[in-house]
Amino acid sequence: MAYKMLAFDLDGTLNNDDKVITPKTKEAIMSLQKQGVVVALVSGRQAPGLKREAEALELEKYHGLRISYNGGRIEDATTKEILFDSSIDNKLAVKFLRHLEQWPELSPIVDDGEYIYTTDASRHKVMDESRNNNLKIKIVDNIADAVAAGGFDPVKILTAAPNEILVPHLADIRRGFEDKMSFVQSAPWFYEGTIKGVSKLSALDHACDCLGIDQSEVMAFGDAQNDMSMLEFAGYGVAMGNACEELKAIADEVTLSNNEDGIAVTLSKHFSM
Repeated sequence: MAYKMLAFDLDGTLNNDDKVITPKTKEAIMSLQKQGVVVALVSGRQAPGLKREAEALELEKYHGLRISYNGGRIEDATTKEILFDSSIDNKLAVKFLRHLEQWPELSPIVDDGEYIYTTDASRHKVMDESRNNNLKIKIVDNIADAVAAGGFDPVKILTAAPNEILVPHLADIRRGFEDKMSFVQSAPWFYEGTIKGVSKLSALDHACDCLGIDQSEVMAFGDAQNDMSMLEFAGYGVAMGNACEELKAIADEVTLSNNEDGIAVTLSKHFSM
């Protein structure tokens, strides 16, 4: 099968545990881009958080795609054109943030593309999200009030907490909002909320339509639960050796881990490089 698109999750997949793309994996991907294969970075991260990996793989040179917010936004890395953008209406976002106020042990993380809004920078994962996504922090008295006053429509609202606190609250978090929002656990400590229907699958489907690529011509790599829809969509889905068991169960192939150049190993089997 001649694959025309490679879709990569970032953390735990494209990046090793030190948050870098290893030389062997980078070399393999660069070789295929030079052959005309489209590379799509598909992440739950906020849009600015894809900058480092996009630059490392020179996506700007090859019309690669930056798919952020768990599928909520698609950007052509060369033209900077936003091919798709699906956000949460401001009123719905504010209503959801007020809903989350019932559980002060949960940490909502919402951004406007430049700032993360929080009442306390030391709240769970706020500083990590700031650093990893090139976002500044804005301290506010109340997050819902600040989003209402800002008038913007967030692409994603993240709920963060240690796994043992987060998991018992998953049903609480989504209760009353399932008909308008989609939810997925992207890490043991993250529960992501986007507008209904947005996922990595929906983003890849739209990207393929734009580029005239059939889904059978897509090879996708992931490691977490929020990658399941992406692997189900792709013609060939690859789970990393470090992936969750749910993803491994639906994958066409389980490769080596993100620390063992699993991506490069699989690409070398399916492409001439």
